[in-house]
Amino acid sequence: MQINLKETAEFLKTHDNFYILTHMNPDGDTIGAGFALCYALRGAGKNANVLCSDEFPERYGFLYRDYEPQKFSPDTVVAVDIADEKLLGTPLAGYKGYVDLCIDHHISNTGYAKKQLVYPEASAACEVLYRVLSEMDIVPDILTAECLYTGIATDTGCFKYANTTVLAHIIAAKLMDCGIDAERINRDMFDRKSKKRLAAEQHILSNMEYYLDDKCTITAVTLEDMEKEDFTGDELEGTAGMTVQPEGIQVGILIKEKEHGKFKISMRSASDIDVSAICAKFGGGGHTKAAGCTIEGKLDDIKLQLLSATAPTMGIDLWLA
Repeated sequence: MQINLKETAEFLKTHDNFYILTHMNPDGDTIGAGFALCYALRGAGKNANVLCSDEFPERYGFLYRDYEPQKFSPDTVVAVDIADEKLLGTPLAGYKGYVDLCIDHHISNTGYAKKQLVYPEASAACEVLYRVLSEMDIVPDILTAECLYTGIATDTGCFKYANTTVLAHIIAAKLMDCGIDAERINRDMFDRKSKKRLAAEQHILSNMEYYLDDKCTITAVTLEDMEKEDFTGDELEGTAGMTVQPEGIQVGILIKEKEHGKFKISMRSASDIDVSAICAKFGGGGHTKAAGCTIEGKLDDIKLQLLSATAPTMGIDLWLA
């Protein structure tokens, strides 16, 4: 059932003992939203913990540097930035069917929660959450504000993606007014890179393949590649946008092997092509300009499947391209 901001605020005020679920392969938005909600609820005298199937990347460590899990039995389960229960991951699969509230911004949200606040027009789940906290008359402290700002900044590509809204800028300004160091956050998120991150980016650029009349790129990263070139999947977080950097590219595809024969697909659009609709054909989804899915099989077969699904959106006959 879809609820509004006021109803969401009332729900959070009248419930306690929260488990806050974030999605597998966590990014800045789900991490930021998860911990921002946790800190806000704790500040209101409630119990709250943040859960994830995967470890949080070290680059986001400043958001949970002072976090310690509390001991309590959960009464309320909230999911943030999770469009589909499949994104909970195996360790949190037991919560399927038990999510009381979902706060999200994905147009592909499946409506799995008992109650959901979903604003597809929002730039990030953190943007939606900021509005919820405002409805609750909660003024974010610096750490909570850092979480919210990081989620908005990373999901908008430092405010340059097409999903960046006027409201995103306004909220970012209000969060800066809370005393956060936005310059440091943006530098750490977008400019400062480890040697392993640079190795990952170098792999993406040097192994980029061009298809469909040079309108589509594909870069594949296998487990063998990561071991050989000494970087991990964490260093690939946030790199999918590189696939649409070449001039003239309309769709970029990053294929990352998560387990042997199991690949995470991240698609980006630099045109009016809806990559969420393409990913939906493989059980995934997301946004018009940024979406993903998971496919199992052989890498060459997966490339062909993705190209076959993408070619018609460009008016291209795959077999003549």
